[in-house]
Amino acid sequence: MMELVYLEHSGFLLRGTACSVVIDFYHDAVMPDGQECTAREISTETGNIYVLASHAHADHFNPKVLEWYRMNPAVRYIFSADITLSDISAPVHFLRKGEKWSDGYLTVSAFGSTDVGVSFLLEMEGKKLFHAGDLNNWHWRDESTPAEIRAASLAFARELESLLPFAGEIDVAMFPVDPRLGTDYDLGARQFVDTIRPRLFVPMHFWGNYREANAFGTYAESRGTHFVSLHHPGETVSL
Repeated sequence: MMELVYLEHSGFLLRGTACSVVIDFYHDAVMPDGQECTAREISTETGNIYVLASHAHADHFNPKVLEWYRMNPAVRYIFSADITLSDISAPVHFLRKGEKWSDGYLTVSAFGSTDVGVSFLLEMEGKKLFHAGDLNNWHWRDESTPAEIRAASLAFARELESLLPFAGEIDVAMFPVDPRLGTDYDLGARQFVDTIRPRLFVPMHFWGNYREANAFGTYAESRGTHFVSLHHPGETVSL
């Protein structure tokens, strides 16, 4: 059995039988019951622990994750190549778009982004899981020019094309549904669901706007993709 734990914003913990994967840890979060979903607790996961960061933006990469290795030498790091570190005393492997890393427990393939860094396709314990990082159709319908909107759509379409070989095969997709985009804020998510057809869709990058993010569930379910509604950090989903 595998579990997915929401760590806030675009952060998730995947807990499998032999390993755990932390993706885009942002900061410590407090759950509704007052318990904390903290870095220290995550660093004590049993088995192999992998920490992934899709790019260097502060809402996706927190340098404090590098301290986890001192608390638990089982921690391994897989970072986008745009992340620069002044001191690397922990085991870090950097990935660029098109590169792959594997150790027999976890396989990580780096795909593109429409911002910086990469997106990740994980193969773990018989499942394929996709974390988009900052891959999205980043258009602002209410304020961008038609040329800017076309450029954003073309860039996103190019990245989706590289994922087409996995259409219908992705078990879980973690993808931005960002209300800051205004009108058509879920356009990228709609295009992703229609093109890649993941079995399960988990919203992210919605800056605490749970109601707006969860509203996308109606569209996802209408396309045959099961939608996970999120309500607070620490929420756990059995996969």
